[in-house]
Amino acid sequence: MTRTLAALLVLAPALAGCAPAHAPPKVCLADRPPAAHAPATQGMVLVPGGAFQMGASAMRPEEGAPRTTRVGSFWIDRTEVTNADFARFVKATGYVTLAERPLDPKAYPGLTGDQLKPSGIVFVGSSEPAGSDPGQWWRVVQGADWRHPEGPRSSIVGREAWPVVQVAWDDAMAYARWLGRDLPTEAEWEYAAQGGKPAATRFVWGDQPLDDAHPQANVWQGVFPGYDSGADGYKARAAPVGCFPPNSYGLSDMAGNVWEWAKDWYRPNLDPAAADNPAGPVETVAFDPGDPGVRKHVIKGGSFLCSPDYCYRYRPAAREPGPNDTGENHIGFRTVLRVAP
Repeated sequence: MTRTLAALLVLAPALAGCAPAHAPPKVCLADRPPAAHAPATQGMVLVPGGAFQMGASAMRPEEGAPRTTRVGSFWIDRTEVTNADFARFVKATGYVTLAERPLDPKAYPGLTGDQLKPSGIVFVGSSEPAGSDPGQWWRVVQGADWRHPEGPRSSIVGREAWPVVQVAWDDAMAYARWLGRDLPTEAEWEYAAQGGKPAATRFVWGDQPLDDAHPQANVWQGVFPGYDSGADGYKARAAPVGCFPPNSYGLSDMAGNVWEWAKDWYRPNLDPAAADNPAGPVETVAFDPGDPGVRKHVIKGGSFLCSPDYCYRYRPAAREPGPNDTGENHIGFRTVLRVAP
């Protein structure tokens, strides 16, 4: 949902903070100290270019039709950008994210008062079945931002290795440009997530279903949105980056944990004409059928809120529109550095 729609929800009180994390399944990548003199590609993986089958059929209508797509070689972050990474960016630049800025009443003429205050969208859960209005399990929370992902009484202290969230597309792009990088196109992201596996492979780890005993990713385990068993070690919340087995390219959390921004405008299906121009032309083809008149960007990979019985979008081909004008506590990103041809 966009902030325009989300602001029409009842403003929820700030959440008390984060529930204690369960012990991670293993030592996470971000727990390891960085190199003393980091090169420009520190923490990145080189993905060789090539052709692949992008998209899927029979799962979701917006994922098709499958088509052959070619990408050049590129470096991509091994993990999602962390709170510590983003904090260095903010300290160096003084950048203020969209969730920390009040809304412009001229741009949002239907909103007044508290609805214009800085805020972010937060998952609060619901006892109602998944087929009900999603607005029942999301709230606009004043004071929710990247430093306070669930509201002003939450904190990222102790969560420096967690993926940064409550970052809008513009915020992610600002960080990437600061490093001389970019956001991955949808094609690059999906190609990297497949990890060189055949197009018919369902998940980043293969075709095996989720295994609670040996979790392959941080996703919702239970009946969404009411109950997450937390069998993967993280109950209804993100995990530190790199806590689950990487894919064949050595990339972590390409399934679950948090959604990740792609560079592309969202289109309701895979548009071959847009393959080489992911940033446009927005005027004619970019729209979200579920939110008429609102342009959005693609998010990929699913999150800790994706369950097999509801979302099921922790697959490389899965895609959704993300709200450009606000942050959410389950959307983050990673960056790319393309290799010159």
